[in-house]
Amino acid sequence: MPSVAVIGASNTKTKFGNKAVRAYLRQGWTVYPVNPNEPEIEGLKAFRSIADIPGPVDRASLYLPPQIGIDVLDAIKAKGVTDVWVNPGAESDALFAKAEQLGLETTFACSIVDIGERP
Repeated sequence: MPSVAVIGASNTKTKFGNKAVRAYLRQGWTVYPVNPNEPEIEGLKAFRSIADIPGPVDRASLYLPPQIGIDVLDAIKAKGVTDVWVNPGAESDALFAKAEQLGLETTFACSIVDIGERP
């Protein structure tokens, strides 16, 4: 199954960063929650950064304010992720411009809906 780094994952069930973790798990994905302030999310080890995840990651799904998200793009690029989803609320013109400069292909849409779930 494919793997996803949910960047901005949360333990708060009402936040989309938590809903995404649960949705990807239900769909059979390997899920890597990324949050530097949590040791575990939904029973999964949480990673401080996408760089800390062992092995390859197929998709990154951003649930961060754009001013923070822009700073993780370099790490996403360095990890070799080719499928980057910018969820509503995580977008900005500056973020998209930097992603393009780095050669990252981004999709601006709800990644939960993309995998056949309802947020």
